[in-house]
Amino acid sequence: MEQVGAAGNPAAPVSDRNVKRKEEIMYRDHTKVIRIGDRKIGGGNPVLIQSMTNTKTEDVEQTVAQILALEQAGCDIIRCAVPTMEAAKALKEVKKQIHIPLVADIHFDYRLAIAAMENGADKIRINPGNIGSTERIKAVVDVAKERGIPIRVGVNSGSLEKELVEKYHGVTAEGLVESALDKVHIIEELGYDNLVISIKSSDVLMCAKAHELIAEKTNYPLHVGITEAGTLYSGNIKSAIGLGIILNQGIGDTIRVSLTGAPLEEIKSAKRILKTLGLRKGGVEVVSCPTCGRTQIDLIGLANQVETMVQDIPLDIKVAVMGCVVNGPGEAKEADIGIAGGVGVGLLIKHGEIIQKVPEDQLLETLRQELLNWKE
Repeated sequence: MEQVGAAGNPAAPVSDRNVKRKEEIMYRDHTKVIRIGDRKIGGGNPVLIQSMTNTKTEDVEQTVAQILALEQAGCDIIRCAVPTMEAAKALKEVKKQIHIPLVADIHFDYRLAIAAMENGADKIRINPGNIGSTERIKAVVDVAKERGIPIRVGVNSGSLEKELVEKYHGVTAEGLVESALDKVHIIEELGYDNLVISIKSSDVLMCAKAHELIAEKTNYPLHVGITEAGTLYSGNIKSAIGLGIILNQGIGDTIRVSLTGAPLEEIKSAKRILKTLGLRKGGVEVVSCPTCGRTQIDLIGLANQVETMVQDIPLDIKVAVMGCVVNGPGEAKEADIGIAGGVGVGLLIKHGEIIQKVPEDQLLETLRQELLNWKE
């Protein structure tokens, strides 16, 4: 079958096109641009943050409340599980009340994918391998094509096909890539290339290698995450390492930090990862020193209070929280503003210079007022 591009013109499958050698590619700048609702990914557009609701999608009120909170925290794209026809139909009401693109997460039943698109989903996430026959996949693709809705082709190390496990003697990065590209080819052969690829593994290094391999073989934008990363503690560490390795190579167009915890924590972590890598600006960055024997205040409590306090302050500056008045000013000199605590007293520091001494119990509020009235 002749390959048809998004505009209806014949084109070679994106996943088959010749690409430059790895050292000559700036992957993220050269991925295909895909529109999801009113957002764009790929082609050098900013890396967008995704999360997934953990409410019952059928419960419109709770689902909307959670999405609005995630929007406020900085979520760019939200995904909802659609395990039932009731959930698919609920998307219509959810869409009316939110302000970010909505992705429908579909497994097994192709009719749910169609219903989700008919009820306003901006993108659908499917694994063609568990949707069923080519006829069923075509039915989904036909509706997506008619409505211009992108399809995210998802492959997970936990569901890698038996034949690929046997071929590669286990679950491997190479097997994940082959599986993903096989699924992409199925949809390309049906005349559609409005696609995003996701290949995930809970094995950090396998996941990183898989993304390196697939970035050399396709121009489709990639959604990146370490799946089943774990709890808030272990999941954040695994996600920071895995996403850091992948994103720092110029790979990845959207991300999700997958945590066994509140979705809001995923957004906070994702924002910090992107900012640390220089992929996102804005927001107050809090730096704080480790505690030591010189610390004479509740530095841990103070640092956490500061980090919470600055969440809604729209400044692009660095704030330092230091534990002693001996080394605090020097250690805080690279920050825009900082505080250092002592016995019953604290210092307010701007650009390394002490500008005010205040009682310890007024230190937090003094810093807050400085930030609310910030002027360079």
